[in-house]
Amino acid sequence: MLSVALRTLRTRWVTFVGSFVALSLGVALLAVMGLALASSLDAPERQPERFAAAPVVVQGQDTLSVPTPIGDRTQKLAHPRAVPEETVAKLRRLGTVVADRSFAVRAEKGPGDLVGHPWSTAALAPYEIDAGHAPRTAGEVVVSGDWTRPGERVTTDRGTVTVVGTVAPRGFEDAVFYTDARAAELSPKSTQLVVEADAAEVREAVGGQDLQVLTGTDRRLADADPDRDSEALTAMNAMFGTAGGVTAFVSVFVVASTFAFAVAQRRREFGLLRTAGATPGQIRRMVFVEALVVGVLASAAGCVLGAYGAPKLAAWVVDGGLAPSWFTIGDFTWPYHMAFWTGLLVALLGVIAASWRAGRTGPTQALREASADTKAMTWGRWLFGAGLLLTAAVTLGLALVSDPGEMLHRKTYVSRPMLLITAIALLAPILVRPLTRLIAWLPAQLPGAGGMLVRENAAAGIRRTAAIAAPVLVTVALAGSLLGATATLNKAKATETREQTAASFVVTPAGDAGFDAATVKKLKAVKGSVVSTTSSSAVYVLEEGVALIKSEARAAEAGPLAKTVHLPLAAGKVSGLDDDSIIVNEEWEKHTVGQSVDVWLGDGTKKSLRIAAVMTTGTGNNGAYVTPANAPGASVDRVDVALADGADPAAVAAALTKAGGQVFTKDQWVQASYPETNRTTRYGFMLVLGIALLYTGISLANTMVMATSDRVRDLAVLRLAGATQWQVLRLVAGEALMVVAVGGVLGLLVAGLNLAGMWSALGLLSVWSPVEMPWAELGATVGACAVLAVVFSVAPAGLAMRRRAVELAGMRE
Repeated sequence: MLSVALRTLRTRWVTFVGSFVALSLGVALLAVMGLALASSLDAPERQPERFAAAPVVVQGQDTLSVPTPIGDRTQKLAHPRAVPEETVAKLRRLGTVVADRSFAVRAEKGPGDLVGHPWSTAALAPYEIDAGHAPRTAGEVVVSGDWTRPGERVTTDRGTVTVVGTVAPRGFEDAVFYTDARAAELSPKSTQLVVEADAAEVREAVGGQDLQVLTGTDRRLADADPDRDSEALTAMNAMFGTAGGVTAFVSVFVVASTFAFAVAQRRREFGLLRTAGATPGQIRRMVFVEALVVGVLASAAGCVLGAYGAPKLAAWVVDGGLAPSWFTIGDFTWPYHMAFWTGLLVALLGVIAASWRAGRTGPTQALREASADTKAMTWGRWLFGAGLLLTAAVTLGLALVSDPGEMLHRKTYVSRPMLLITAIALLAPILVRPLTRLIAWLPAQLPGAGGMLVRENAAAGIRRTAAIAAPVLVTVALAGSLLGATATLNKAKATETREQTAASFVVTPAGDAGFDAATVKKLKAVKGSVVSTTSSSAVYVLEEGVALIKSEARAAEAGPLAKTVHLPLAAGKVSGLDDDSIIVNEEWEKHTVGQSVDVWLGDGTKKSLRIAAVMTTGTGNNGAYVTPANAPGASVDRVDVALADGADPAAVAAALTKAGGQVFTKDQWVQASYPETNRTTRYGFMLVLGIALLYTGISLANTMVMATSDRVRDLAVLRLAGATQWQVLRLVAGEALMVVAVGGVLGLLVAGLNLAGMWSALGLLSVWSPVEMPWAELGATVGACAVLAVVFSVAPAGLAMRRRAVELAGMRE
């Protein structure tokens, strides 16, 4: 059978091209992702940046640590504590102490990420003056980079300043240096400082306190966002993991579909082999050998492609900001082994059902069925299709009953469509005939026989139609499910924002540092308004005795809050909020009004608070509410303003604008705060959908060429019956469009079912928002599939019909 299999591969090479290309690309992608993962695990340790020349850095408490039966649980504090003054005094006796401060600065025509520091910290990087001189007065600054020059006046959100010097950029920030006194005015709180003294003496001076003494490479922990590299790599690996899962799924799907269609086309060949004495086992082994040869060659080619593509992908993720600038592909071998053997396994898994079908029928039955699809569904296909559909329904029901919030998580709405896609694809043959007749009903009523022939040919060739529709189903279902899920979730969050905003105006600070006390006083003094000032903070709670959970919180006074915000309360009242209470949501372990709950505030202070009210869970953005007394260190970063009776909205808006900050109407605020899909998720979906569309193109091209080549005699008979060449080509194009329409409808069905599940989950979470279907993206996807299908069906038909119809009708199969 080996020699027969090899001769079959040589003769029917067109049949196996699609599987070869799909497997090669799948193995290449797996190799690339494996190399990226291996390279990220071997990441170099980040070195200190701003404090590379600092001898010792002392940090105030910035981490909450809570002992539990399974070890200490930690969380970063929302409001780190400053180093105590008595400790600073001890450190000053050891050597020079430099207080570090960092704050956002916005400047006209300047970089968008400017950061302000005191000039005395410039030497710690070190920064060196390359033009001008150090700042000497409150109105003077030194900047990094070449976006301005010494002597220029620059308008910032911190006032107009004069640039008196520049320093060479260090690559990790765009800095603005003020005098130490002016920096202390702009950012009074300092949470870390540098000590020019022996590290051992410093540790002895701060002993017994929750302070960190950083030396060596640990000084990087004092830099802004020291974990950004590991977080970026984690997000990147999650993205590649998702893409790898989709790659494996679509590879198996395409290979299985291609081999199944190839086996269906070769029934007469198998029947002749059975008649000649071949056993069912020999037929199966022959098909397996074919898959084995294709798998080995494709996996080897994929590894070569992966070695070439991995550096390209690394450069792409670095340029896109998804990975650190130092990220490159290392020299590893295990990703190639993983990709090669996975590709081979995918090839063999994809051919199991096809090989079983090839050897299952007897000789005479195979010969009798060779020209017609009399039984498109086997009992195994019925069993697996119905089983997967039932599994999808049961798991959806259990998720809605037990934890509807799980349906809103990315890993859930990315993986769940695959179950439905497989189920619908397996059951596609029983859906194809009625769906085809429904779609083609109107074209069949038009004058001429074209519409009727399209309908009958597509309905009669069930296996052919199902095989061609399968890749379209995958792509449309994935596009609709993934893009629709993110759009629906974003719409739901925007709906929550709109329903909860009762204020006529929302005022936010121009910078990221919050409002100063003087501005808050001016805003509260605006006539004709009810003003509620709120601050961003956090609270921490230990649930089930082992999990330290951080919950975002806002600090506000109960009275003004009740007039400017409609909280989605399930129990209690906003008016019950005071300095000894808290408003929580239903996700909390304790969420009964009147209960006491032990929490840690944003600065790590432990406190027992009574539950005054409970909010519904919503999309997960309903955090907690506390009073300003329970948010130490939090600055006002949002002001909600409701109109008093008889107040003039225009006059109030003008007064708020004059007081300071950015003023939004309710509609403008909803629009400005409309959630957007984060960059990593967006790039991940682009990668996933790109892979799906690529595989769809390969599968469509291969299957259409196979199907059209197999029908050359049928097309020749149409020519002999009087049809012109253009009529035949239009018929072929019409059948291709019909099959793409069938796949698109089935994919839309899968996407609709997935989004209906998410909509139900949102309803159970008390968020009633419409389903958002990405019609534009779906239209583009179906259009691309239609173009591919038409081109790769009409082209081989046109080439074949260059010969005389009589010759084609009598040609050998």
